[in-house]
Amino acid sequence: MANPNIVNVTTIKGQTAYVVPSTTSNTTNWTHDGTAPITGLTPSSNTVNHITNITVTNITSAAVTATVAIGNNPTFASANLVTYAAYQVTIPSAASLVIVDKSTGFYITENQSVAAVSGTANALTFMAAFEAIT
Repeated sequence: MANPNIVNVTTIKGQTAYVVPSTTSNTTNWTHDGTAPITGLTPSSNTVNHITNITVTNITSAAVTATVAIGNNPTFASANLVTYAAYQVTIPSAASLVIVDKSTGFYITENQSVAAVSGTANALTFMAAFEAIT
């Protein structure tokens, strides 16, 4: 799996992806620009994704917990988990929280992904802005 040198890049494309977890399990299929899902924001071959923003919004009338994890297909209870960007953070009703911003951004390589969990199914929307660097 390649981890390209980002000093001499060919392209940097701004991208947006989102997911609304329909269960309370680990969700890694983010919808990319309204088209086919990308698993955990995992970049394609010879690409690095620079995650610049992850925002979570509660679209219900009750508080809900949110978790965002980074890893190799993270399952939240396995050795594949690298770290949490947020762990069971309570999102109040009709509120949003910025989990990652430009000052806390990070890189995802081909063997890594970003996963989201909602404490209540269909209650949270997760939005990620990122740069696909090749």
